[in-house]
Order: sequence, then C-alpha cells, then structure tokens
Amino acid sequence: MAEVSRRPPLLSILIALAGAAFFLVPLIATFNFSLRMTRGELSFAAYRSVFESDTFLSVLGFSTVASLMAIALGALIVVPTAYWVRLRLPHMRPLIEFLSLMPLIIPPVVLVFGYVRLYGTSSILPLTMTETGTNILLVIGYVVLSVPYMYRAVDNGMAAIDIATLTEAAESLGASRPRTIAFVIFPNIRSAIVSGAFLTFSISLGEFVITSLLNRPAFGPYLVQMGQDYAYQPAALAIMAFAFTWVCMVLMELFATRRPGQRLLQWRAPRTVEKAKS
Repeated sequence: MAEVSRRPPLLSILIALAGAAFFLVPLIATFNFSLRMTRGELSFAAYRSVFESDTFLSVLGFSTVASLMAIALGALIVVPTAYWVRLRLPHMRPLIEFLSLMPLIIPPVVLVFGYVRLYGTSSILPLTMTETGTNILLVIGYVVLSVPYMYRAVDNGMAAIDIATLTEAAESLGASRPRTIAFVIFPNIRSAIVSGAFLTFSISLGEFVITSLLNRPAFGPYLVQMGQDYAYQPAALAIMAFAFTWVCMVLMELFATRRPGQRLLQWRAPRTVEKAKS
C-alpha cells in the first residue's frame, strides 16, 4: 500500500494565520507607533521617558509589592484548602470549585463597593479610613481575583502526587498537620504554586477597577492616566506590559511542565528517615 502523505489541511493553516494576524498586527502597529516620538526617525525616546519618570518607578514598585503580598496570602489560603478538600472532603470538591469561580462571575466593581460599604466609616473595622487599611483591602481584592487561577493550579499539582501516602508517612514520623503542609506538601507542588503565582502577578499588576476605586497609586490607573495625557508613552507602556506578561507565561510554562518531585520529609534528620525505612 502506498504511504499516504500527511499534509496539514489548508483551512487549518489559514485559520491559524488569521488568528495570529489578529493579535500580532495591532501589536506590531503599537510598537511601531511607540518608536515615533522623535519626529522623522525611529527611537526609544518614549521608553526612556517612561523609565526616567519617578512616578513610573513608584507605581511599579507599589504594584509589585502588593502583587507579591497577594501571592503569599493566596498560597497560604488556597494550598491548605485544596489539601484538606482532597484529603478529607472529596465530596465537597464540586462546591469548592464552584465557589472558586465566583470572582469570574461577580464584577470587580461590585466587589470593591462591597468592601467600601463593609469597611467604611460606619463599620466596626473602618479599614478605608487609613492608608494601611486600604492597602490591606487592595491585597485582599487581588487575592479574590486570583483565586480561580491559583486554586486550579494548586489542585492540578496535588492531583499529580499521592497526598494521602505523603501525609501518612509524615504522621508516622511525628509530623503535625501544619508541619506536613509546610514541609511536605508545599515542596511537592512548588511548580503548581509558581504557576498560580505568575498568573496572580500578571492579573494584579494590570488591575484597574479595584485599584482605582480604592484610590491606590498602582500601575493600572497610572497606565490609564498616561493614555489620557500623552500619546507615545502609553504605547510604550502597553508594549512593556505585554512583554512582561509573556515572560510570565513562558516561565509559568517552564515550571508547569516540570513533574513534581517526591520530596519525602526533608524536615527530619537523615538518620531518622533511614531508621524509618529500615
């Protein structure tokens, strides 16, 4: 029988090219526009203008710190929750998964107005009356927005390991449940946590609604304000944000494709582990 050559269908190639052009053509046009700040030549003057701005460095630093705090708080909430649901409450998984999708259903503007009403001047805990309290609300808002992505990343990471066996092994060596989560579960799903962390960081860095309504000096409102006042600098900021997001996506893919290592109880002394094996 003659071997049939496998050629990719022409229609699939055309659809892929059309999809790529739909994303790449506006991106190339934006990048080309960002290089035309100096009349008659292509230059990176708009990028230099952005980096020389003290406001840019300030809002970028604020957003970075807030995003990192949201990543830490989200991991501390999501990892024990996903661990306990998989270990002891498997029948609750559909409900937990549904609840984790609520931030995608409820608009952020509703969420932030709820914060203002709940923690405003007439509440028992008026967080919006102080700068620190408002920053705490901002971080909590970032955590809520990132829950759908962080939870699924962590849950998929736990599906790749045998958490029941790891928990039994840790408990047989005298580990408490918090110690098991911190020194056994966390190291084994670190790639999943990193994937969720990159998604959280990219979402928090460009978030506008919550940040703007809480009046915080972050990157999202700064980008919108630059778009109202300047022509070329917003295009440069958009390209920089796009490049940063793709770097996060590439790093997420690299960490996500690594299989979780079976780290067993490194918090114990090697002699104790050898004694347990024998």
